[in-house]
Formats: sequence, C-alpha cells, structure tokens
Amino acid sequence: VKVNGANQEMLAAACEQFLGKTVAEIRDVAKETLEGHQRAIMGNMTVEEIYQDRKKFSKAVFEVASSDLVNMGISVVSYTLKDIKDDEGYLESLGLARTAQVKRDARIGEAEARRDAGIREAEAEQKRVAGRLLNDVEIAKAKRDFELQNAGYEKEVQARKAESEMAYELQAAKTRQKIKEEEMQIAVLERTQQIQVEELENVRQERHLDATVRKPAEAERFRLERLAEAERMRLTAEAEAEAESIRLKGLAEAEAMEAVAKAEAEQMMKKAEAWQAYKGAAKLDMVLEALPKIAAEVSAPLSECGRVTMVSTGDGEIGISKLTGEVLTLMARLPQVVQSMTGIDVGKAMQTT
Repeated sequence: VKVNGANQEMLAAACEQFLGKTVAEIRDVAKETLEGHQRAIMGNMTVEEIYQDRKKFSKAVFEVASSDLVNMGISVVSYTLKDIKDDEGYLESLGLARTAQVKRDARIGEAEARRDAGIREAEAEQKRVAGRLLNDVEIAKAKRDFELQNAGYEKEVQARKAESEMAYELQAAKTRQKIKEEEMQIAVLERTQQIQVEELENVRQERHLDATVRKPAEAERFRLERLAEAERMRLTAEAEAEAESIRLKGLAEAEAMEAVAKAEAEQMMKKAEAWQAYKGAAKLDMVLEALPKIAAEVSAPLSECGRVTMVSTGDGEIGISKLTGEVLTLMARLPQVVQSMTGIDVGKAMQTT
C-alpha cells in the first residue's frame, strides 16, 4: 500500500488520519485493516474454497480492502496470498488427498491416454492413408485446376495484352490526331496572322495607291473630262454648223438637180416626141451614134498592148493586116448583135432611108 499524493482528496484524508504517526504505525493500520477484511471474507468461504481457489479469495479481499483504505487516503497497489496453512494439519491433509486424487487421475488419465493414443494412432493411420489418398486426389485436382487456371490466366494475359496493344495503338492514334489538330490550329493561327498582315499591307497599299495614283488620276480624269467636255461642246457646235451648212448646200443642190432634172425631162420629152415622129429613123440615129463608141471600146484593149505576137498556119493574111481584118470582122458582126438586141435591121433601115 502507499499514500496517494497525486489525488488531493486522498492526500487530505491521509493527512487527517495519519498526521503525527510514524511509518510503522501507518503500516500497522493498513495491515490490521487488510487482516480484518481477510477474516470477513474467510467467514463467507469454506476452507476447501479458499484452498482450491486462492485467486477468488485474493480478488475479494483486494476489492473490499481497497474501498476502505481509499477513504483513509491509502491506495492498495497489490494483494497476493502467499500460502495457506493451519496448526492442525487439515490443510495438509487436504493437500495429500488432493495429491492422491491427482495421482489417481493421473494414472487413469495415463491409461486412458494410452488407450486413446492407440485409438487415435489407428485413426491417425487411417486418416493418414485417407489423407494421403485425398491428398493425391487434391493434388490431381489442384494440378488440373492449376492447369485450367493457368490456361485461363494465359488467355486473360493474351486478352489483356491485346487490349493493351489496342489501347496503346488507340492512344497513339489519339496522340497523333491531337498533334495534327494542334498543327492545324497552329497553321490556322499562322494563316490568320498572315491574312491580317496581308490585310494591313493591302490597306497600306490602298492608302499609298490613293495618295500616289488614284487622287492624281482622279484629278487628271477631272481635268480631262473638263477638256473632253469643252472639246465635245466645240465639236458639237462645229458639227451643228457643218450640218446646217450641209443642209443648206443640200437644199441648193437639190434645187439645182431639180432644175436639171426638169430640163432633162423636158429634153427627153422632146426626144420622145421626136422619136415618136421619126420612129425607126430615130432608133437608127441612136444606133449609128453608138456604133463609133462601140468600135472604140472594142479596139481600146489593142491600144494598151505593147507587143502582139500572132501565130499563123500559113493560110490567109498575116501580120497587121490579119489584126485589122479581125477588127473589121468584129465590126461587121455588130449589126447582127444590134438586131438581136433591138430588133432593128441596120442594113435594111439604111437602105430605106
């Protein structure tokens, strides 16, 4: 036992109970308290119970004494029953009887053990053989299961391997696709930037073109348009004047032609009246008047020739007389042509005249 200084209440109770007392006196108080509770517990148990179940007795004394000593500020650390004895030898006799009983039980137990050992040995042998057979069966089954399971595992491994390869190919394809998409995005971005640069360049060129070409061109065009407008107005005025002049000239010419036509018509009327009066003589006069002109037209090509080469067979005339004869022959045929065209026989008309 000890005084519990960690608990203030128990320390105060210990001071109240044991203040001024020596350690020996405190030990005697604790001892007497334990012995008193021990006698009380022994009064509730038989000698055989105490002798045979010392643990129960020690526990009962510890529990009862602890609660009482706590009130005095003392904690029971442990309580152990070392030995039980009496002056009359009763407990020793109980020990001898218990020893004889134990020895008897030991012999009986030994015999039963040997019997049971034989039985168990036979059973063990039987079980060993059965176990060996079962073990062989189990080994065969295990081998079969192992092979089946191994085949299944191999199949699963191959399937997983194929899936892994397919997954790798799929992931690689996805990666390549992603790279292509990123490259396309980069190309689109570059193209967009290039378009923006081109648009800015176009704007710059447009402004430069406006400043250097279009505005000067517009100014030049405006100047040329004004010049063209002035020229057009000048030409229009000149054309209008020319048209008026032509109109007046045309009117004058028309009036002159009208006068000439009237004169020619009157002349033709007079000729017609004369032809009507003379009839065949008038026609003959016209034919005779036209014959020299026809002869001139027939001989006109000869006047344009620089040299004439004539081929003769030896019969008839040759040279210039041959050419003259050809012209005269042609002229002699003219009356026939005139008669076929006009119905007038020139020779007969001349004879009648």
